[in-house]
Amino acid sequence: MQSLFYSVSKKAVILGAGIAGLAAAVRLRKAGFDVDVFEQADGPGGKLREKWIGAYRFDLGPSLFTLPRNVEELFELNGLNPSDYFRYQKLEHVCHYFFEDGTRFQVPSNTTDYINQLCETFGEDKRTVEKFLQNSEEVYNITTPVFLKSELSFNALLKKKETFQAIIQLYKLPISGTLFQKLQKTFKNPKTVQLFSRYATYNGSNPYSTPAMMMLIPHLENGIGAFLPEKGMFDISRSIHQLGERLGVRYHFNQKVESIIVEKNTVKGISLGDKKMEAQIVLSNIDITPTYRKLLGDKFSPEKILNQEKSSSALIFYWGVKGVFPELDVHNIFFSEDYKSEFDYIFNKKMLHDDPTVYINITSKVCKNDAPENCENWFVMINVPHLNGQDWMQLKYAAKQAILAKLQRILGKDISSLIEQEEVLDPQLIQDRTGSHLGSLYGNASNSTFSAFMRHQNHSNKLKGLYFCGGSVHPGGGVPLCLFSARLAAERIIQDSL
Repeated sequence: MQSLFYSVSKKAVILGAGIAGLAAAVRLRKAGFDVDVFEQADGPGGKLREKWIGAYRFDLGPSLFTLPRNVEELFELNGLNPSDYFRYQKLEHVCHYFFEDGTRFQVPSNTTDYINQLCETFGEDKRTVEKFLQNSEEVYNITTPVFLKSELSFNALLKKKETFQAIIQLYKLPISGTLFQKLQKTFKNPKTVQLFSRYATYNGSNPYSTPAMMMLIPHLENGIGAFLPEKGMFDISRSIHQLGERLGVRYHFNQKVESIIVEKNTVKGISLGDKKMEAQIVLSNIDITPTYRKLLGDKFSPEKILNQEKSSSALIFYWGVKGVFPELDVHNIFFSEDYKSEFDYIFNKKMLHDDPTVYINITSKVCKNDAPENCENWFVMINVPHLNGQDWMQLKYAAKQAILAKLQRILGKDISSLIEQEEVLDPQLIQDRTGSHLGSLYGNASNSTFSAFMRHQNHSNKLKGLYFCGGSVHPGGGVPLCLFSARLAAERIIQDSL
């Protein structure tokens, strides 16, 4: 087996122990860096943490797991067999969709079955669906090497042969119009359009504004697959953290960094109140806005990027439910009847719609220890606007009533009488606990044609030794993209240190 201990060449400090920070720490340690990770919370994970509420276990943040190779390769880089440390399974059904008129569609993981059942349920033409999914895969395969796996710089793109291959295939890419417009032209049933429109929410965007290029997202879920770790989503964070400990990464929890020390436009280390730590490299896994506004004193802030429109946030109810619902799956969506109006409220009115789309994640369907016998752990989420002066005490109450009413209409049961445990996470708490500016889950929104190309890069153009990873920078939020950002940041740090 390859040695797990490496010679030290440079000191790197990572701010934040979200999954991007954890993954970057592993990569930098493998490359020979002396690595310290500082986190203000009492443990690893950032948004991807867990909590027991009574006898129920909940993953607090991201609930969808795609591209598991991004996790596995961290172990393989160090000569380890991933399955000895981290195990997961492919879900038999990707998601179960519910509509107010009684229509239900349970998505099988098998693509052929998926296409056949979608056409049968919504009356779509089989060839049209096949062509759309093939196009989704093509867009993913063309753009991933030059966007998700590459820095946002002209020089970096010029060095990749995939860039020229992508240019040759530009005619295959939906470079104009919105995702909704693309879907409306493709499918005849409004329910099919609504079903595929929801993929815009994977990066906190508005399907009626986000570019049609976002049609690549369905391939992640339906083409590659949806998965679930055997011990729940938090096991992603836990396993990467444990790998880092094995490699010699030092973690400092309950440690709030006060500032990044800069001299002559060069990073020199960090300040922790009356203590300082010298370092040639500082990698921020903290949201870019507080990184610049607070840790750098606003001296070097890229105002054009920081002032862009922010993504949506979330309102989450963690419910311990007495009873088992065989009609529900791990992932469930209860659609709003007026989807366009719902997103108008979120992004334009900055308020909650009275008929929100409801997402319910139930890991106890697979992870049996997550709830007592004959009970289920319901992670109940609706998309909401980021902080904008709203009264969240009032909004939480109204949202809960709207959610319960929708579930009673569609499931035919009074869920309120079955809830024996409850905690609530709103945008204010998201900002307070994770540092996400305005409670935005994904940093800047992708609601314009060029917004994806205006995310902050994984390094600073102004300060030598300052780098970035995580959901608020390139290539974006969500588990797979955060792990991509960790790789991009680590590769750039290694390259700059040669």
